[in-house]
Amino acid sequence: MKAVVMTQPGGTDVLQMQDVADPKLENNRDILVRLYAAGVNPIDTKLRKRGPLMNADKSPMILGCDGAGVVEAIASDVQNIRVGDEVYFCHGGVGGPHGNYAEYAVVDERFVAHKPKSLNFTEAAVAPLVLITAWESLYDRANLQAGQKALIHAGAGGVGHVAIQLAKLQGADVCTTVSTQEKADFVRQLGADLPIFYKQKDVVEAVMEWTNGEGVDVAFDTVGGETFFQTCPAVKIYGDLVTILEPNPEYGTLKTARLRNLRIGLELMLTPMLQNLIVEQQDQGKILQQCARLIDENKLKVQLSKTFPLADASAAHDLLETGSMLGKIALQIRE
Repeated sequence: MKAVVMTQPGGTDVLQMQDVADPKLENNRDILVRLYAAGVNPIDTKLRKRGPLMNADKSPMILGCDGAGVVEAIASDVQNIRVGDEVYFCHGGVGGPHGNYAEYAVVDERFVAHKPKSLNFTEAAVAPLVLITAWESLYDRANLQAGQKALIHAGAGGVGHVAIQLAKLQGADVCTTVSTQEKADFVRQLGADLPIFYKQKDVVEAVMEWTNGEGVDVAFDTVGGETFFQTCPAVKIYGDLVTILEPNPEYGTLKTARLRNLRIGLELMLTPMLQNLIVEQQDQGKILQQCARLIDENKLKVQLSKTFPLADASAAHDLLETGSMLGKIALQIRE
């Protein structure tokens, strides 16, 4: 099959289209998916630059956690998926030859969900990682409730724009940071109550004005670095602060968080895959099932902003690394 591979860490030039062996069904719950599209995520660019998170001895490496396609073959004990089913999933792409920048992928049926009927393959392929990340962050880590107020950083980004919608579906009020008027208009369309132009307005000050000096019940950091520590005083005493990045002590301390008795949540949706936690990976498949229903009911959407052919994966990485993307990027593998 054709696949975009990397044989060593580096710049976007290490991504090369090659012929590689087709993946095989190895376990009794495996399915073979003929991929039509793959999502491009920040984790892909990080792994391209730093190297794999697992199976580091296997070369070449195929990136891409997100995929969507049609089931072409199933193993002996597959229960809920049939040949010909249209599916989407987040699995693979963190080490070795099992990624989705390719024509085929093998994945355990328990980790996939039937593709939303209202989406084409390219639209569906960009959804899984951001859906699971936002869902776990707001619902599982922070236990966001109706009537609460939430701050979501980078609301026009891949995870952020999904998080706004999930927060609103839960009945929360949402403020979110943006950098341009275009992004402000976009997040308002998603339901955000208050866009904060963080380059022009102090975020903590804006949050305190919005919450009458109390702070938000939940803050969701999708940016990391200084943003995580600068967000602490914007969270209500005894509130929740969830981040998808590792807090770096070079940028601050947790003194303010401790004084405010904040509950800190660390979200890495890749943990079940990295630790081979079957039940937790199955739970993520169930999240995708619920999200597919919400998408088909027109209650949730994932913004696809740019599509590249598979052979242009390097250009997709270049664009993502500019940091100015609104929504998501996909690689189209088949028409």
